[in-house]
Amino acid sequence: MASPGALEPAAGSVPGTKVELTVSCRNLLDMDTFSKSDPVVVLFVQGSGSSEWKEFGRTEVIDNTLNPDFVRKFVLDYYFEEKQNLRFDVYNVDSKSCSILKQDFLGQAFVALGEVIGSQRGRLERALTGVPGKRCGTILLLAEELSNCRDIVTMQLCANKLDKKDFFGKSDPFLVFYRSNEDGTFTICHKTEVVKNTLNPVWQPFTIPVRALCNGDYDRTVKIDVYDWDRDGSHDFIGEFATSYRELSRAQSQFTVYEVGWGSQGEGLGTPHTRANPALCPQVLNPRKKCKKKKYVNSGTVTLLSFSVESEFTFVDYIRGGTQLNFTVAIDFTASNGMPSQPTSLHYASPYQLSAYALALKAVGEVIQDYDSDKLFPAYGFGAKLPPDGKISHQFPLNNNVDNPSCAGIEGVLESYLQSLRTVQLYGPTNFAPVINQVAGVAAQVTDGSQYHVLLIITDGVISDMLQTKEAIVTASALPMSIIIVGVGPAEFEAMEELDGDEVRVSSRGRYAERDIVQFVPFRDYVDDSGNQVLSMARLAKDVLAEIPEQLLSYMKTRDIKPHRADPQ
Repeated sequence: MASPGALEPAAGSVPGTKVELTVSCRNLLDMDTFSKSDPVVVLFVQGSGSSEWKEFGRTEVIDNTLNPDFVRKFVLDYYFEEKQNLRFDVYNVDSKSCSILKQDFLGQAFVALGEVIGSQRGRLERALTGVPGKRCGTILLLAEELSNCRDIVTMQLCANKLDKKDFFGKSDPFLVFYRSNEDGTFTICHKTEVVKNTLNPVWQPFTIPVRALCNGDYDRTVKIDVYDWDRDGSHDFIGEFATSYRELSRAQSQFTVYEVGWGSQGEGLGTPHTRANPALCPQVLNPRKKCKKKKYVNSGTVTLLSFSVESEFTFVDYIRGGTQLNFTVAIDFTASNGMPSQPTSLHYASPYQLSAYALALKAVGEVIQDYDSDKLFPAYGFGAKLPPDGKISHQFPLNNNVDNPSCAGIEGVLESYLQSLRTVQLYGPTNFAPVINQVAGVAAQVTDGSQYHVLLIITDGVISDMLQTKEAIVTASALPMSIIIVGVGPAEFEAMEELDGDEVRVSSRGRYAERDIVQFVPFRDYVDDSGNQVLSMARLAKDVLAEIPEQLLSYMKTRDIKPHRADPQ
């Protein structure tokens, strides 16, 4: 376990220390008429020396509560020598739209990461503001430096004879895991799914990093609460028990059974950060049960059915092991872009600056090409009439070579793109499915982890084949590939945001995508006000490529593909 002062800013701290922020809120505004708010917290960060706020990430949405304890964490690099400004915006999710601006604003708080780390016990409470005339409640932030432990645990639990909490049926049990902190308080780290109408639930196996469960300290207390789920969010407390990673790991060779009792508090979800350490407190029986039944022993038992540990591989492990990133480009040649010879066209390239399409292509391609050994990139256009007969195509090679659509390097792609602008007629409609299916067909040929495909689609308009594109994405999600969509121009891109499955997984005809493989960004959000194209490209590349490592890892993990060991030098 780290020393008590490990998180305090001090001279000589190591730049880039990983810090995990846990977020809770208390006494939020209630914006729903017939229930409580459904809050989510969005974290924005400021770049060094910049006044611009960029979204960093979001917590999950928790239904029907004004006092949420979020499981999803924010992991940031901490630099002692920099003032790292953070903004936390809280919203009530009341719409299916992925756009946060269409949700109800509940308040915001501004803090510096150093404030949280430097506060007593790494815990800071700040009032939420921003709704005139209203008390918006508070946000609670807890910071902990993450260990370098890369192991991940998969475990499965079941329960027997839990207390019955529902009047007209049995309980709807779920488990909440808490990691203990160095001061004896607790931080939520995992929730299981709810198993409906049973006193003997069997929960699905789940995976959690060891650092999230105990931060690499195998003897640190892990507390597990058992609840009965209620639709209105007022979940009934059934009981609790305490264990540790070391004790849990013994289940690799034997079943481990825990008695569920009421611990020392006998309360509901409440504030996990302020509960007493159950390892230091005698466990007591449910007092109401004890009065009613003299033979009462406990509120049920929880059995650890399985527990396995494996190393968590990184993106770099796979790249070092020989995994190649194969980059494919698809460019929108529909008429809505405007005549390429006119300055108003999105395809227009003046002698002094590149078009938006060329900028997006260079920004992403120049990063990805470093991970592709042959530097040959298939490049396609869609939505144009081709010579000589004017046939509409949604998948034509930019180099005019059907048998080999690959271009030599990003400069070769740009050259073929500019040549196509001079020879094809911009037309329509905007169909994505053909080119997605094309890349998916190639990806399906090698699925052993040695090849991973990244498709960049650059477009200006509203998609015309949404149903077919969803079907193509669902199919592609089972293959080693990711899709980046960059929207150029002033159009509204709500349909594109629907394809970016960060909040709602893409589905088609009852099938859901296995993984989130789509990242969408509007190019206008990255245009530097001073006209600095290099800065615009850097910003765009950073954001659109940020999800690729995690998407690659998710594919490898679902297929149980381990990285090859790099040959010794």
